[in-house]
Amino acid sequence: MKFTDGFWLTREGYHIQNPTDIRDIIQKDNSLTVHAATKYIRTKGDTLNGTLLKATYSSPMPNVIRVTLNHHKGRVKKGPEFELISQDANVEISANEQGAVLKSGELEVQIDKTNGWDVSFLYGGKRITGSGLRAAGYITGPNKEAYFREQLDLGVGEYVYGLGERFTPFVKNGQVVDTWNEDGGTSSEQSYKNIPFYLSNKGYGVFVNHPERVSYEIASENVSKVQFSVEGETLEYFIIGGDNPKDVLDNYTRLTGKPALPPAWTFGLWLTTSFTTDYDEGTVNHFVDGMAERDLPLSVFHFDCFWMKEYQWSDFVWDEAMFPDPEGMIQRLKDKGLKICAWINPYIAEKSYLFDEGMENGYLVKTADGSVWQWDMWQAGMALVDFTNPDAVKWYKSKLEVLLDQGVDSFKTDFGERIPTDVVYFDGSDPVKMHNYYTQLYNKAVFELLEEKLGKNEAALFARSATAGGQQFPVHWGGDCSSTYESMAESLRGGLSLGLSGFGFWSHDISGFENTATPDVYKRWVQFGLLSSHSRLHGSTSYRVPWLFDEESVDVVRDFTKLKISLMPYLYNSAQESSARGIPMMRAMMLEFPEDPATYSLDTQYMFGDSVLVAPIFNKEGDVTYYLPEGTWTNFLTGEKIQGGRFVRENHSFRTLPMMIKPNSLIAVGAVNDVIEYDYAENVSLHLFELGEGNQAEANVVSTRSEQELNVKAVHSGAGIEVTAEGTGKAWTLVLRGIHEVSAVQGGTAANGEHGIVVTPDAFTGKISISL
Repeated sequence: MKFTDGFWLTREGYHIQNPTDIRDIIQKDNSLTVHAATKYIRTKGDTLNGTLLKATYSSPMPNVIRVTLNHHKGRVKKGPEFELISQDANVEISANEQGAVLKSGELEVQIDKTNGWDVSFLYGGKRITGSGLRAAGYITGPNKEAYFREQLDLGVGEYVYGLGERFTPFVKNGQVVDTWNEDGGTSSEQSYKNIPFYLSNKGYGVFVNHPERVSYEIASENVSKVQFSVEGETLEYFIIGGDNPKDVLDNYTRLTGKPALPPAWTFGLWLTTSFTTDYDEGTVNHFVDGMAERDLPLSVFHFDCFWMKEYQWSDFVWDEAMFPDPEGMIQRLKDKGLKICAWINPYIAEKSYLFDEGMENGYLVKTADGSVWQWDMWQAGMALVDFTNPDAVKWYKSKLEVLLDQGVDSFKTDFGERIPTDVVYFDGSDPVKMHNYYTQLYNKAVFELLEEKLGKNEAALFARSATAGGQQFPVHWGGDCSSTYESMAESLRGGLSLGLSGFGFWSHDISGFENTATPDVYKRWVQFGLLSSHSRLHGSTSYRVPWLFDEESVDVVRDFTKLKISLMPYLYNSAQESSARGIPMMRAMMLEFPEDPATYSLDTQYMFGDSVLVAPIFNKEGDVTYYLPEGTWTNFLTGEKIQGGRFVRENHSFRTLPMMIKPNSLIAVGAVNDVIEYDYAENVSLHLFELGEGNQAEANVVSTRSEQELNVKAVHSGAGIEVTAEGTGKAWTLVLRGIHEVSAVQGGTAANGEHGIVVTPDAFTGKISISL
């Protein structure tokens, strides 16, 4: 939201009061409180009839500083509030006549009393951003409404990322962003997942602690500032530091919650009925059996909306005309090795039997006069479940529990964005704050039920909407995209932005949701989709099985599904890191290579885990241009070696794409490629790529139950490679990619293989010495 008219003037009707003259700094417990007048005070009389603004600095955990700005604190404060996690920060505070310093870990805030309003944030002794004169401000508008804003410095060459799943340009500089969840598809400035957190390439993040609308002006209203503002008398934000962008995300998700680890089966291929298609058990079996007959490994089958009867969404009752024996059908599908997902949402149509139940018991969101809030958009006469009512949550869970008892394994928690603000909640929550926060309560309720019934690390959603903290309830997908290359690219941008907002796991509708893709778009999107965290074939009005596109589509789906399954030893370890540290599996290049300026704006390629670079192809011809950082990279599919530090142009068929392995990488490849859950450690092959002199590569292999099975380290020293292995004693081999001759091997035997020398250890734990 803009308050100024150019650099010098204020917009008509607005009045801005900036903290100008620091009157005192008070230390209390582990915090500093600064009182500042909005004009220079020269006499005691100047203190009358004026405004005194307050800024409080504290730390909830190491390397995080909380800033609370306020005007009048006596206003009634309504929830909801983000659930934040605190730790012992061991704060250091010092003060003198010139100012004060509060330090938490390597992050500190310096307040200079001698220069008007001058606040600096430093990490490791280096200034990262700050707030100066005319930056922070308390503002009144034309109708006497109040706002608070902050403007933080934006340095030369500094770029801003994140703010949720945004489909606009990847670098947010120059953009106006309002965090307001909307069902707007993937081709506009609207977003299903608005997260008031941004990440800077200078190595810090800023989280604005407000569930309601936060309005950002990112190098837009003032080109050297990031401005954020909220309506009201208070503004609270956190500066989050770290040694690198990964550490910043780690610290941010320590504060707002870590992503849960999805079960291993969720990483396989999902197939759905699509949205408005006609289907029954015969249709479902036709597709499931068709996949099996074509040797296309399938992990999950998803039933979209019309598993329930029309006009009755949601009643969580199978349409008996189409599915007369749901329990039997589910069991028959599970006998084929499939997990089952069912579509749900938090909206209750008037024709649903749940409407009367909810209305009678007070489980539905109400209007000011006590009526049930209703409208006809989406479902006729639909209402909203009031998740602020604990009894309503239990009621909603009880209906879903029936489905779990029938054999359903997961829920697609659709919608949650179209939440009205002229309503009354059971617990008195502010309906404006609840607009974005509603999705958190919705997804939390469903995720908790899955954990209660299935166990920890067995719960998985397929969620569309989110707010800060929503990363705790994976997986999320990108919403309604179109079946075009442009929409494929915008989907990737959205996923990369979400990943830089603390979300570890993300998916998208392979080949697009709206319309039906041409065969070339389908095949290119399949490559991208199966080299994504989670992979789902889904559409709107047509089915998405590959043989309906062309026979080569069948081959491409087979190739890349089996490729992903074989990479599960590598991928599931990456997933564990994402869960533990809050960093995404699909990583923007700048996250993995923060010291390489060429990566800062790249949004058509990504790192899949820490070692695999993927550059999807966005055209029928197969032309692709992508960037490789320094070093010798190897195409995992073709074996071609390419020198990095430059942009590369290539042409690929539908069976290959740039899937480049970073030098000094050890990639764990499984011995199975037809079922997603298997013993990842048994007979695993560890592929070693371009291990440079003095460098080390390491691989961990974990089980589907997250148990450590194998750790292997390889060090290149002198004329040889020293390999050490610790584990449970299961068989493994080492593949020296691109090396077809060695002088000697101690502790194992060597043989030439398709990709290079294969070393089989004499003992599966211990040491191997390889002379090159």
